Amino acid sequence: MKKVVVGLSGGVDSSVAAYLLKEQGYEVIGLFMKNWHDEEVTISNECPWLEDSNDALIVAEKLGIPFQTIDLSEAYKERIVDYMFHEYEQGRTPNPDVLCNREIKFDVFMNIALDLGADFVATGHYCQKQSITLEDGKEVYNLLAGADANKDQSYFLCQLSQQQLARTLFPIGSLEKSEVREIAAKAGLITATKKDSQGLCFIGKVKLPDFLQQQLKPKEGKIVEIPAHYEGYHMTPPPFETLVDELAYRAKAKKYQMSDGTIVGSHQGAHFFTNGQRKGLNVGGTKEPLFIIATDVNENVIYTGQGKNHPGLYRDTLFVRSEEVHWLREDKRLEAGESLEVLARIRYRQPLDKAVLHATSQGLYVVFSSPQSAITAGQFVAWYVGDALWGSGVIAQ
Repeated sequence: MKKVVVGLSGGVDSSVAAYLLKEQGYEVIGLFMKNWHDEEVTISNECPWLEDSNDALIVAEKLGIPFQTIDLSEAYKERIVDYMFHEYEQGRTPNPDVLCNREIKFDVFMNIALDLGADFVATGHYCQKQSITLEDGKEVYNLLAGADANKDQSYFLCQLSQQQLARTLFPIGSLEKSEVREIAAKAGLITATKKDSQGLCFIGKVKLPDFLQQQLKPKEGKIVEIPAHYEGYHMTPPPFETLVDELAYRAKAKKYQMSDGTIVGSHQGAHFFTNGQRKGLNVGGTKEPLFIIATDVNENVIYTGQGKNHPGLYRDTLFVRSEEVHWLREDKRLEAGESLEVLARIRYRQPLDKAVLHATSQGLYVVFSSPQSAITAGQFVAWYVGDALWGSGVIAQ
C-alpha cells in the first residue's frame, strides 16, 4: 500500500484530497503546517491558524487517519518573510505564494514527509499532473491547469521541479470547486462550507504596510502625477542593430524625473507600494483614480497616472535574467538565439495571452501579443504550451 502525506490546511480542498486518497486505498497521513506566530499584523478572524489546525484535526479524526502539527515557522521566516522584506526594500514586489510552494510545501514539508516513509505528498491544489515518456525512454511530468478554469492554481506551482512533481499528487485537480464541496458535504466533513482562506500563504490576510513596517522604516516622499500625454510615450525609438537591442529597449520600464509631472501628494515610503496599485495613495480631486505606474526607492518617489488605461501602465515586453529562468520541463529549455511561441501570464487569474520567448546569453525576453498592465519586477511570469506549464521566471524589469 502506497503511503501519502497530505498537507491538511483546515480547508475544504485539502480535506477532500485526503478523503479521495483514502477512498482510493492509499495509506494517508495528515500534517498541518504551522508557519506563522505573529498575529499582530493579521486581520482578525481571516486566517486564525489555531482554528484551521483544529478543523484539520477534526477532518483527520473523521477520516480515521493519523494527524500531527509541525512547526515550520523558522524555515518560513528565513525563506519567505526575510526574502519579502529584502525584495520590497529593493523596490521589487515578490509573490510569497509561489515562493511558499517552492521553498516550504514542496521542499521542507516534502522532505519531512519523505522522512516519514511517504511515497507521495498530496495537496489541495487545483492543477493536474501528466506523465509522458520521451523518445529516449525517460519519464517526465507535465504540470497541467486544473479542470476548474476559475480555480486553476498551476501559476502558484510554476517554480516546481521534475523531482518535486514526481512525488506529488493533486487529487482534486480534475474536479470543479462545486464538486469538491459536494463531496465534502456527502462525506460529512466539517470544512464542506468553510470559506476559502485569503492573503499570504500560511499567514492569512495581513495589513501589508504594518507587516512591512516591522523592518522597513517609514520615510516621507513625494507622489508625482505623470500626464497621459507625456512626451516620453510618443518618442520614435532609435534604429536597432539587432533583435536583442530592440527587445532590451522594449523591456525597459519607463524612468521618470520629478520634473516630468506634478507633485500631488506625499507617502510614507516608496517600498510600501507597487505598480498598478490604486488604493492607499490618499490623493483626491482627480478626474479619474490614480494608479501607480512606477516607484523609485532610491529617490523615494512614487509616479502615478490617471485611469487604468494610462499609457505608463502598459508595455508588451519583459526580461528575466538567466539565473532566474526556471524550466519545469528541462527538456524544452531554449538555448541562446532560440525562440518559442507560448501562452503566458504575469499574475494569478490573469487570462493567458499569446507571447514569444526569446532566449539570449543574458536571459529570456517575453514578448506579449498585446500590452500588459503593471508588469512588476519581482513577480513571476509563467509560460504554457497548451495546458502544460513549461517554465517561469522572476521578472527583472
